Amino acid sequence: METATEESAMSLLGTPAAVGIARNFVDMRIRKWGYMHILDSVRLVVSELVTNAARQTPHEEIRLQLSRDAYGVIVAVWDAAHELPQAKPMAELTLENLDLSEDAFDDNGGWGLHIVQALSTKCGVIRDPAGGKWVWSRMRP
Repeated sequence: METATEESAMSLLGTPAAVGIARNFVDMRIRKWGYMHILDSVRLVVSELVTNAARQTPHEEIRLQLSRDAYGVIVAVWDAAHELPQAKPMAELTLENLDLSEDAFDDNGGWGLHIVQALSTKCGVIRDPAGGKWVWSRMRP
């Protein structure tokens, strides 16, 4: 992550509610910065990264940092888990290989990192020397 010229941060509890809170936080900041044209993309990236962090560290602290510099907007999410995120292998989705039953509904996920990669000009993960990791995404305004 490069040095930011302006940033906002917040701590969240790793629960499903964290995603909506994070989206609202990002919505206000992106609107203030006047980057309406990337608002939907930033909200989607934040949703994916916060969801992953909340799943990795349920009911523990996660941190969201949103910053901007001359090169764009940076979204970074920290969690205390040591495991690095892994994108699942790409495969064509068809109705035949999806299990749409209520019991297996959540098993059809796992595409979040691919979404983040597609919407980002750059993204990655950095281990935090104090523990945990930061998963980040840069988007150009």
